[in-house]
Formats: sequence, C-alpha cells, structure tokens
Amino acid sequence: MKITVIGAGAIGGNLARKLSEAGHDVQVADVRGPEAVPAEVLASGARAVDLDAAVQDREVIVLSIPFDRVPELAGLFASVPEETVVIDTSNYYPHLNGRIEEVEKGEVETVRNAQALGRPLVKAWNAALAETQRAKGVPAGTPGRIAIPVAGDSDEARRVAMRLVDDTGFDAYDAGVLADSWRQQPMGPAYCTELTLDELPAALAAADRVKDAQVRDSMMERFAALGDAPTHDDVVEMNRAAHR
Repeated sequence: MKITVIGAGAIGGNLARKLSEAGHDVQVADVRGPEAVPAEVLASGARAVDLDAAVQDREVIVLSIPFDRVPELAGLFASVPEETVVIDTSNYYPHLNGRIEEVEKGEVETVRNAQALGRPLVKAWNAALAETQRAKGVPAGTPGRIAIPVAGDSDEARRVAMRLVDDTGFDAYDAGVLADSWRQQPMGPAYCTELTLDELPAALAAADRVKDAQVRDSMMERFAALGDAPTHDDVVEMNRAAHR
C-alpha cells in the first residue's frame, strides 16, 4: 500500500521501518522538513518527503505527532480524499500537552482530533510502548503474540488498519467505533500492558474513565518510584500493577 507516516519520532519511526520491511511504499514527513527525518528511519526503504507532498496520492496516512499538534494539520488535510484511511497514534497526557478542558470533561481524544481535522480517523498503535513496537513484533501465529486495539467508525478503514497492525508484528483486535477508543487511552488496563488477543477484550471492558485518568495523572510519581534506570519490563509491570 501507499503509506505516509507524519512524524519520525519513536512511534512514527518504528512504524515507517516496520511497514517498509513489510513491503509497503512508505513516505515519512516531519513538520521540520525532510532533513529532520533520521537516517535510521529510512534504512528499510522509506523516503523522506515534504509535508505538503506527503498527503498526495496516498492510501493510508498515519499521524504520529503529539496529541495537541494534530489540529494544526487541518489545512493540510482539506485536500485529502475521503477514501484515504487516516490513523491517529497519539495520546493525551496533561503533563506533556497541558490540560485540555474538553478532554477533561469527557470528550474522547481521537473523536476530538477527527472533528478538528474534519474527517474520519482510526485509532491504532497508541496502546503499545515504543519499545514494545520496536522489539516485540513477531510473525502471525506465534504463541503469546501481543495484541493492539484498533477503533474506528468505518468498517473498511478499521480493517485496513488491522491489516497494517498485523504487518508490524502484532495481533489486531477490533475495538469497535471511535467513541469507544477511550478504552485504549492512557492509562487503562489495555494501555501498554502487552496483552494477548485472548486477554485484551477483558482489559478494554474493565476500563474506567475516572480511575484511568487518576492512574494517568499519577504516572510521573510511579515512574519516579521505579528508580533511576527502569527497564522496559519494569514499565510494563508498573502499568499492569495499577489495575490489580
């Protein structure tokens, strides 16, 4: 497929590499320009392009930029065809983005972004740590394969995103409509806890908006309690322990 990834950070860079390795035609764009895309992101065959060119003649566009920056791209997306599948990987963290009143009052994060861009979005790849995505993808059928939830209002767009999740080494779970994507946001039981396809549905069902927001807002304190050099496994265990 013809795919553009906007954002070349930890998540966007991972996705560009993984999708290129899976045989897709991948372009990478950074708001700072093509020269800001690291060489290692392009090592598997992806191409760095200007932001304006990045959204032309693409079947899928993956947004991998900070949550609060997504609305800034509304003008860019005005000319993107309706059939283009647009996937949002962002997460709302008040300590990083500042508090956004509408989200604090219950507006679903990616529903907000979809309204800001004026087009449908799919939510995917947000509920797995960057290191999980970099190092723990395995072929389909591998026992214990980690699952990633995918939510969106279009059945076809959701199916496309799920196929791409599989291409990056993870089982894709159909998490339903976009309004329910709050269940995969920080810091619910399904968020960055490395669950399998059998385990993930119960974790999504157990999400609690009030409790999960409290867990999210205590994240920095819990990180500090891990010490100076927490491992990836320490972080995953911290996330799981918050819901036991």
